[in-house]
Amino acid sequence: MKNENIGSATIAKPYLIVGALLAGLAVILGAFGAHGLKSLLTSQQLNTFEIGVRYQLYHALALLLLPALSITSTWGNRVAFCFVIGTVLFSGSLYALSISGIKWFGPITPLGGLFFIVGWGLLVIGLIKGHKSVKQQASQKPGASNV
Repeated sequence: MKNENIGSATIAKPYLIVGALLAGLAVILGAFGAHGLKSLLTSQQLNTFEIGVRYQLYHALALLLLPALSITSTWGNRVAFCFVIGTVLFSGSLYALSISGIKWFGPITPLGGLFFIVGWGLLVIGLIKGHKSVKQQASQKPGASNV
C-alpha cells in the first residue's frame, strides 16, 4: 500500500480513502435512517441503526485525523486497520440487525466493538512511543540541548 505522509504519521493512503468514504456513507445512511426508514422500523430498530451510523462516523473521522498525530506509520496503520474492521463488523451488523430483524447479526457487533477497543489501545501505545521517538530524534540533532 502506498503511504500518505500528511502530518507526523505516514498512513497507508487506502485507509484515508476508506475513512472519507465511510464518513460520506455515514451521512447518507443517517439521512436514509431519519427519512427513509422512520416509517418502516420500530423506534428500537431505528435507534440501533442510528448507533451504527454514529460509530461509523466517529471512526471514519478518527481515520482521517490519524495523519495529524505523532504516531509512527506502523502504529498508525495498525490503528487504521482495527477501525476499518471494527466499523464493518460493528456498524454493518447493527444495520443488518435493524433492517432485517435477523437476531444472529447481534453476536457480530461485539467483535466490531473489540476491534474499536483494540484500535484505541494501539493508538495510545503509538502516541506514547511516537512522542518518545520524537524526543530521541530531537536530542540526536547537532546543537540540540538535552533538557
